[in-house]
Amino acid sequence: MRIAVTGGSGKAGQAALRELLDHGHEIANFDLAPPPTDLDTVYAAIDVTDFGQVMDAFSGLEGRRVLRGFDAVLHLAAIPTSGRAGNEVVFRTNALSTYNIFAAAAKLGIPRVVWASSETMLGLPFARSAPAYAPLDEEAPARPETSYALAKACGEELARQFARWHPAMAFLGLRLSNIMEPPDYAAFPGFQDDPRLRAWNLWGYVDARDTGQACRLALEAEIAGAETFVIAAADTVMERPSRALMEEVYPDTPFKRPVEGNETLLSIDKARAMLGYAPRHSWRESG
Repeated sequence: MRIAVTGGSGKAGQAALRELLDHGHEIANFDLAPPPTDLDTVYAAIDVTDFGQVMDAFSGLEGRRVLRGFDAVLHLAAIPTSGRAGNEVVFRTNALSTYNIFAAAAKLGIPRVVWASSETMLGLPFARSAPAYAPLDEEAPARPETSYALAKACGEELARQFARWHPAMAFLGLRLSNIMEPPDYAAFPGFQDDPRLRAWNLWGYVDARDTGQACRLALEAEIAGAETFVIAAADTVMERPSRALMEEVYPDTPFKRPVEGNETLLSIDKARAMLGYAPRHSWRESG
């Protein structure tokens, strides 16, 4: 496929570009920062909060080669967390850019949009209320607690309405967990003594390379409409069993189904079933 990627120069973006290139797709990367030079992609700097720039980029890019007639869009560009800018800036940037991507794709007849939603939709950091149940899945009530999460909630609603307006299109949101790269795993032993250090996202994480896998699978999946998928590693960041962690930190939270060993408490069952997602990387094997 010919795929327009926004935010391809970031942590998740670079992993996605490598995965897509490894599987033979042609990529145009639109990001304010240039990608690593070893990635064979067309690149242009655009501001995704400017609808005109998005339309121009998606209409066709002259570069080392010409990419026109995109088959899909992968939208990863965003201010990645709360605290990187003021709350208003985070919300406006992330909500407006998502609208622009969806609207441009619909206007140009690009049939598939895969975009980065967030695990924060599940109520992170659980300061106001404990998790509704475990493992948390896509059926859990949306509980955005920050301007960043609220923008993602708006994005998910935008996806539902754009899919209603354009029933032949797909808008697939990936609720990505805390993205880690192999060098980050050196910090994991420091989490072990106090389970509350990482309780804010149910001890979840995802290897950047597996985010790339999830992006590719969603882009290739034969799914229409609006769907969301939790994307996490198959395990937690902790050595002690997941059930024991829940019983210690969130003793009143019920289990929706049995959990064994160090199994993730951010359910990836839907992504496994509908996308064929199968995490290949774990911090336990990084040494």
